[in-house]
Amino acid sequence: MTYENRDAAGRRLATRLEHLKGRDVVVLGLPRGGVPVAARVAEALDAPLDVCLVRKLGVPFQPELGMGAVGEEGVRVVNDRVVRMSGVRDDELARVESEERALLAERARRYRGERTPEPLKGRTVVVVDDGVATGSTARAACRIARARGAARVVLAVPVAPPGWTELLAAEADELICPDTPAGFSAVGQFYRDFAQTQDDEVVAILNAARRTPTHGPAPTDRATDREVRIPAGPAEHLAGHLTVPSGARGVVLFAHGSGSSRHSPRNRHVADGLNDRGLGTLLFDLLTEAEAADRGNVFDTELLADRLTGATDWLRARPEARGLRLGYFGASTGAAAALWAAADPENDCAAVVSRGGRPDLADERLPAVTAPTLLVVGGADLLVLDLNRRARRRLGGESELLVVPGAGHLFEEPGALDAVTAAAAGWFADRF
Repeated sequence: MTYENRDAAGRRLATRLEHLKGRDVVVLGLPRGGVPVAARVAEALDAPLDVCLVRKLGVPFQPELGMGAVGEEGVRVVNDRVVRMSGVRDDELARVESEERALLAERARRYRGERTPEPLKGRTVVVVDDGVATGSTARAACRIARARGAARVVLAVPVAPPGWTELLAAEADELICPDTPAGFSAVGQFYRDFAQTQDDEVVAILNAARRTPTHGPAPTDRATDREVRIPAGPAEHLAGHLTVPSGARGVVLFAHGSGSSRHSPRNRHVADGLNDRGLGTLLFDLLTEAEAADRGNVFDTELLADRLTGATDWLRARPEARGLRLGYFGASTGAAAALWAAADPENDCAAVVSRGGRPDLADERLPAVTAPTLLVVGGADLLVLDLNRRARRRLGGESELLVVPGAGHLFEEPGALDAVTAAAAGWFADRF
């Protein structure tokens, strides 16, 4: 199997880890490539995300070949076979180790800042990387988790060579891998997009997962910040999280894209930014767990719009939102649901923001959308950019198209998601 990218690999891997949901789990991603994969796993398990800092010890004249690894807690792993076959001297090994430990300390400062590592003592720890080759970094990561008091260690990767379990069975209590193809030579051969993950991307993912802003004004005092349950038919409810800062002028309901949930790190990042600027947010699952199991439902725009409308009616009746104006923030296919719902003549939605949206999925309803609509698209997301340009011509009310230069569909580039957040905050604040 070939994965489109690390994000897709994380989604696939998460399906193999569903049995851990509801337990006291912490997900540790191996920087840098393992962190985007781990983010998807943490989102699916509703678990905290942190990094497990490990540095590969590369053979001096062939750095991509690992002869061992070093990590936090003083962990050190050396592959004697690789060292012997490569003819690496003791002083060369010591020099490489010294250099990598210095980089390890620098990465710890960059990724965590002043934050302390997520506590692992007595918990189930899922160690995630984008794949396993020699196994040195994975082995070191598992040992770090043990050293920090993990009660159970699960090593999970999207791809590994045949026989990898024999290589690492002694290091983890459970080994998970959806694909162990024959002819394995390198992890990257099983990804269409295996571009190097940048430090800024790792930091952004960790910040979004922690719901802790790293820039901008100090967080506004929150009058309401809690989990909620939204009715979705007889004996059915949708899980959500409602945040309403003191003195809020309005509340934004989020409609996530296909395959995502209320835990989407990107939507949570935007929601944090809106909260910091005095705007309320409601992030919720558009489908019940049973409905989400049917992939056809995640593309049923009318069904998703009905759920958004139902959540709107529920929110209007809540004391926290009494007298406040409401708006919609839709991502990808969720943007179609937001526009579909806003087109209802009985819906007095004050404003809509679409991030990388698919307004074409609500094409027949666009002329009825009179709420001011901001379409935000990445400059590198050419197909979606064209769809949004066409959709804007069909919208029935005020609209603007904002193109974020160089950004792709997921706005993973440094600063791209912050640009979305700032634009959305301004759009809603003006209309509220």
